[in-house]
Amino acid sequence: MTESVSHRALELATTPARIALIVVLAVVLRGLLNRAIRRLVTGAAEGTVPVVLRPLHDRTKGRLLESSPLTSERRRQRAETIGSVLRSIAALVVFTVAGAMVLAELGFALGPVLASAGIVGVAVGFGAQNLIKDFLNGMFMILEDQYGVGDVVDAGEATGTVEAVGLRTTRLRDVAGTVWHIRNGEIVRVGNKSQGWARAVLDIPVAWDSEVSRVRDVMKAAADEVWHDDAWSDKITEEPEVWGVEELGSSGIVVRLAVKTAPLQQWAVARELRERVKAAFDREGILIGVPSVRNVTDAS
Repeated sequence: MTESVSHRALELATTPARIALIVVLAVVLRGLLNRAIRRLVTGAAEGTVPVVLRPLHDRTKGRLLESSPLTSERRRQRAETIGSVLRSIAALVVFTVAGAMVLAELGFALGPVLASAGIVGVAVGFGAQNLIKDFLNGMFMILEDQYGVGDVVDAGEATGTVEAVGLRTTRLRDVAGTVWHIRNGEIVRVGNKSQGWARAVLDIPVAWDSEVSRVRDVMKAAADEVWHDDAWSDKITEEPEVWGVEELGSSGIVVRLAVKTAPLQQWAVARELRERVKAAFDREGILIGVPSVRNVTDAS
């Protein structure tokens, strides 16, 4: 009896020390995990390739696009976002385990608590399905770099410039200035109009009696004039191409001009091309195609 009492007293005396040790170990472990995550994020932000992947990187290096300031910034943002999520998950797991161990030291029966937590977790999971879906979709969007801040994207319901990318929602601003908040879980497809390169495509109708070869030459000369202009040469990445007759319509012959541009420059280049082509057509006497008009008489 005396031994039992003394053993109980010893346990009570050492319980605070054990709890303190658990808390200290939890804090230290969290610090070590945060340090490892920080190193991982720094390496990802700088584009550092892990040792195991270097042979593959060396083989594909020649086929990869050169890094740009925009690419580096987006890579840094993506790495920071993932790092923040990993730190939150690490803290949640470490302190949850530490809390359970502290409760066990205080003599609480963890069986009923864990069973209740499991039931509550299932209920919350069913109630938060959309939230979890938004979160997972946001994670994959950021990891796969489907789009980033500053990109112009077509997200189905809305098209505009991306102002913010979060784990739950994406914020777009369209050309009219309207701000759209789109849940990531509702985005089933997205078209990025500003990733890598873009293309300005102009379908220009000319009169039926126009000589197509002459029209092509005039359009090509006008496009080359823009290409060689110092104000536009950095926005056009390749020599302009006249692809030829695209359509035979009621308004005339439609000839297509295509110009490869830097990201987000296709609209400005297209506007400049229209002005130059219009001026060139006026000089050469080429008429823009106009829809035919019919007089309809009421039979009654």
